[in-house]
Amino acid sequence: MKNPFRYFNSSPEIIRLTVMMYVRYPLSLRQVEDLLLERGIDICHETVRFWWNRFGPMFAAEIRKRRVHHQSYSNWRWHLDEVFVRINGETHYLWRAVDHEGEVLEVFATKAAGSPGCASVF
Repeated sequence: MKNPFRYFNSSPEIIRLTVMMYVRYPLSLRQVEDLLLERGIDICHETVRFWWNRFGPMFAAEIRKRRVHHQSYSNWRWHLDEVFVRINGETHYLWRAVDHEGEVLEVFATKAAGSPGCASVF
C-alpha cells in the first residue's frame, strides 16, 4: 500500500489532528486554523478544507473498521446520568444515556416531582 501522505510537507500526525479537530468538534475551518496557529502550526483554512476532503473518508473508514472489529455486544456498555436542572425557574430531571465511548445516545428532560426546591434527593 502506498503512503497517502508522501507528497505532503506536513507530518501525518498534524494532518490527522487537523482533520479530527474539524470533524469531531463544531468548529469552522477558520477556527481550526486559529487553534492550530496558537499551537505553532501555521496553515491556511483552505488547507484544512483540502485535507478534510482528501483524508476524511480514509480516517472515517479506519474508525468504522476498528469499531466493527472491536465491538461485540458484550463489550458495548452504556449508562444513564441523572441531574437536576432549573429551566425557567422550575426544577427538572435531565436524563442522559452515554455509551462506553462517551457518545451521547439520548437526552431527555422531565419535570421533577414535588416542590421546585426538591434538589435534596441526592
